[in-house]
Amino acid sequence: MSNDSTDKVLSIVASIKNQNSNTPTESIEEEVTVKSGVKKDVIAGKPKSGRFWKSKRERFSSVVKTKGIKPDFQAKTALRLELKRTKDLSKQALEQINQKKLAQKERRRENIKKTEENKRKSEVVQVITNTAKLKRMRKKQLRFIQKRDTNKEVEAAK
Repeated sequence: MSNDSTDKVLSIVASIKNQNSNTPTESIEEEVTVKSGVKKDVIAGKPKSGRFWKSKRERFSSVVKTKGIKPDFQAKTALRLELKRTKDLSKQALEQINQKKLAQKERRRENIKKTEENKRKSEVVQVITNTAKLKRMRKKQLRFIQKRDTNKEVEAAK
């Protein structure tokens, strides 16, 4: 704490002690009140906490707030145009990203279809003409059997 502030505080405390010794407390309170009935800032005594440098806080509702400097019409319109331009750019960027994603999905679907077709073309097919063989087969062998229409594949190969 600086020497100036301590000197001020000590001088205020000394003046209060002098006033208290000369006049009773009731006369001080009467002097503080203004004719309109509003009290002036009373110099408070030493706080209970001992932190005499702490000032009394005001309530937020009583604090005077300024609205600040408002921008002129041209500045507002320039800001609006800038915002609109940035929003448009961001929308375009998002659309491009979405289009890329859709293109990748479509490519992936096509690749999956191609791989399935290639698997079917490369399969070794053994036609079972005797249905009695199916009755003789074990369960494990029956699991591997798949029904296929081989006529389409034969016609596609011609």
